[in-house]
Amino acid sequence: MLWRVNEVALITGASRGIGRGIALELARLGCDLVINYVSNLSAAQQTAVDCAACAQAKGRSIRSEVFCADIGKTEDRQRLIEFLKLIFGRLDLLVNNAGVAPDVRADVLDASEESFDRVLSINLKGPYFLTQLAARWMIEQSKTTVGSAEFKPKIITISSVSAYAASTNRGDYCLAKAALSMLTPLYAARLAEHGINVYEIRPGLIATDMTRAAKEKYDQLLADGLTPINRWGTPEDVGLAVSAIAQNLLPFSTGEVINVDGGFHIHRL
Repeated sequence: MLWRVNEVALITGASRGIGRGIALELARLGCDLVINYVSNLSAAQQTAVDCAACAQAKGRSIRSEVFCADIGKTEDRQRLIEFLKLIFGRLDLLVNNAGVAPDVRADVLDASEESFDRVLSINLKGPYFLTQLAARWMIEQSKTTVGSAEFKPKIITISSVSAYAASTNRGDYCLAKAALSMLTPLYAARLAEHGINVYEIRPGLIATDMTRAAKEKYDQLLADGLTPINRWGTPEDVGLAVSAIAQNLLPFSTGEVINVDGGFHIHRL
């Protein structure tokens, strides 16, 4: 029997919500995981335990590690990549998922620079430079023993319909997501020659802690027909989209935006 080397995936902001949903789906595929978190260690550890159980239920054995790092900080991004190199020695899939909402939903006429700097540091600067570090290492791997016909590295960024749908009480968040959407075509164009495909997944209304504060508002919008698929999305919905990419089911696509939004992006008359 041949020994199977698991592919390795790093998911930022994976202790809860969408990141957790992604981690569980990748575990079912048999990926080794790094569950990145910032403050909630117990939630990250529980996600790691649940991922191992999901893999076992599919007859697979995985290693699921947790690692604390604030991707908005240069030194933390570097530590995260060094941890991957030390523990796993490879990286097959980077999922840029970590993101924060403004501490206060402030009208654009009243929004503060402090909130702007925080949101853009984590939601934009962090994934941009983490992708740079990961891409450099993926290129190195493709030239070593890891690099083979089986090594098909990928980068996925989780953005939001807020990249184009204006929310005047979350201007900093919308700006960050709009700029983040350019990350995918930039890196897709640069990395294609190295065999690295890059994708954006754009969720709509997903039931998480982040959206709980506005649940009543969005419940009413859904009741009024906001989306053709008339329900809240789930972290599993996003995880399944990531899973399809991880399985190399889109080998001739790169720079692609995959909407997981119940059809919100469709213009209707």
